[in-house]
Amino acid sequence: MTGSMIALDVGPVSFLVPWRLWFGLGLAVLAVVYVFLARRRGRYALRFSSAELLGSIAPNRPGVRRHIPAIGFLLALAVLIAGFARPAAEVLVPRERATVIVAIDVSLSMEAGDVEPNRLVAAKEAATRFVGELPPTLNVGIVSFAGTASVLVTPTQDRLAAESAIQNLELAESTAIGEAIFTSLDAMKNAPKDENGELPPARIVLLSDGTTTVGRPDSMATAAALRADIPVSTIAFGTPGGFILYDNPETPLVDDEYIPVPVGDENLRAIAEVTGGTFFTASTIEELDEVYTDIGSAIGFQTEDREITDIFTGIGLALLAITGVLSLAWFQRLP
Repeated sequence: MTGSMIALDVGPVSFLVPWRLWFGLGLAVLAVVYVFLARRRGRYALRFSSAELLGSIAPNRPGVRRHIPAIGFLLALAVLIAGFARPAAEVLVPRERATVIVAIDVSLSMEAGDVEPNRLVAAKEAATRFVGELPPTLNVGIVSFAGTASVLVTPTQDRLAAESAIQNLELAESTAIGEAIFTSLDAMKNAPKDENGELPPARIVLLSDGTTTVGRPDSMATAAALRADIPVSTIAFGTPGGFILYDNPETPLVDDEYIPVPVGDENLRAIAEVTGGTFFTASTIEELDEVYTDIGSAIGFQTEDREITDIFTGIGLALLAITGVLSLAWFQRLP
């Protein structure tokens, strides 16, 4: 997925000048005439020659092969007629301007090893790939949060700065999801404005494995995002069986303590639903990559109605060329 190329995914095809498709009736008549003449020619050959003699004179008759150039020629004409009707479709194209804030949880529970090598390392790797694959025209900001939330990179098109910030994330205590949303909303105010002085459309992508333990509540943050018309897509990352190993330096003779840190998802689901975002779950780095790919397709690209006459013309010309080559190779003549 790149920002300099139009995606190949297209929706249902419509036609800007549909009445021109009526030329297809002439093509249908031409096909009927061909079938009639082919059958008549076959009966004429059998009428004036014996099957034994015909077999000895022309043992390698073309059979069905003799019809392939004609079929290809008719198909080429059909595609060109469709192109003449000016086909159009919804095509995925990179957004020219938008802002994405990537908020990543760095609370101590992200050290859990239920996702190899641990939740935080896997999240950093996937987020780095996500940022690198977004169209280059999008502004990307990075926010980290634990007990507090910090803007590591204000919205920018500098992908190296964003990726470097992600790689330098470090663990800290507590979880403040509400503060992360408020901080992300503030960061968006520093996004580059357009020529009219307006901020581009924006979205927050927030990854966490738990629930808010400190700071302003999630409900207050989602209300602020709703007022700002900023969707928050959330990712619950981890498994129900996650745990971290706690080594208390004050009691070195006591065995290490296993502290369960199951992933929390109900709060993250509610945030996405209230703000108009999308909720995802991921329990492996492969699943997280898929989630980020889905999000990237949604926020990095948009559908536009595009005329695709050139595609139909190219296919039609290619069919004509193939048909001509086959006809010359088999019968030393053009169809």
